[in-house]
This record gives sequence, structure tokens and C-alpha cells, in this order.
Amino acid sequence: MLFLAGTAGVIEINGTVIVELITFLVMMAILARYVYPQVVRLAEARQRQVVEQLKEADKARADAEAALKDAEAKLNDARRTAQSVIDAANKSAEQLRQDLKQKAEEEAHRIRESTRKEIEADRLKAIQSVRSEVAGLVVAATERVIGETLDVAKHKDLIEKAIEEVASGNGSR
Repeated sequence: MLFLAGTAGVIEINGTVIVELITFLVMMAILARYVYPQVVRLAEARQRQVVEQLKEADKARADAEAALKDAEAKLNDARRTAQSVIDAANKSAEQLRQDLKQKAEEEAHRIRESTRKEIEADRLKAIQSVRSEVAGLVVAATERVIGETLDVAKHKDLIEKAIEEVASGNGSR
């Protein structure tokens, strides 16, 4: 293979170049036929896997956002419910305060009315006692002045009429 030998500067071309070229082409054919399809298939599988993982990640993110929105909605609903419970408790407390105030006022009014009635009864009792005492004193004074005993029942009736006339402001007979 002498005719294939030659020199081109630093590179020396000889028969080994052709063998190396044929080996390279055979290697490329073997790689293209058996290895590259496997590499391409593995790369495509990996690419599909990455795409699936990205889809799953997007779905998980969307689910997380939906769950967050749902949780926020539930939290807002819970806040509204809590506020309504607080408002109802405040309203109930105010109603209870009003009821207690009204009961206290009614009790105070009842006590005042009871006390007023007791005072009125005591006043009437005192007036009756004074009338009886005055009647007794008048009878005793009249007995002393006249010196004789009068009919007590008749005399008391006369005294009662006189007291009533004085009490009514009509002092004349």
C-alpha cells in the first residue's frame, strides 16, 4: 500500500488511516444501529419523565393553591361565625343587663310601694291612736268638769263627729 502513503505536513497519511477510517465507520454503524437508539430511547424516556414530573408539580401547585383558597375561605367563615357568636353573646349580655336592671327597678318600686303602704298604715294607726287617746282625755276632762259620768258610747260618738268635722276643715255644725 505504498501508493496510499504520503505526507501532509505534520500528519503522515498511510494505510493505517484507511483502517482507522473503516474502523471508525464500522463503529459508527454499530453505534448508530444498536447504541444510539438505546440512548435516544433513554433520553426520550427521561424527557417524558421530566415532563410528567413538571405536570405533577403544576398539578400539585394548583391543588395547593386550591387548598389554600379553601383554607382561607374556611378561616374567613370561621371568623364570621366567631364574630356572630361574639355579637350574639354581647346582645345576650345586654339583654340580660336590661332584664336585671328592669327587675331591680321593679323590686325597688315594690319596696318603695310596700314601705309607703306601711308608713300610711302606721300613720293611720297613729291617727286612730291619737283619736282614741283624745277621746279618752276629753271624756275624762268632761267627767271632771261636769262631775258625773256620761254615757261612754254616746260621748265617743259625739267626740268622733267633732274630730271628723275638725279634720275635714268644717269646724261649724
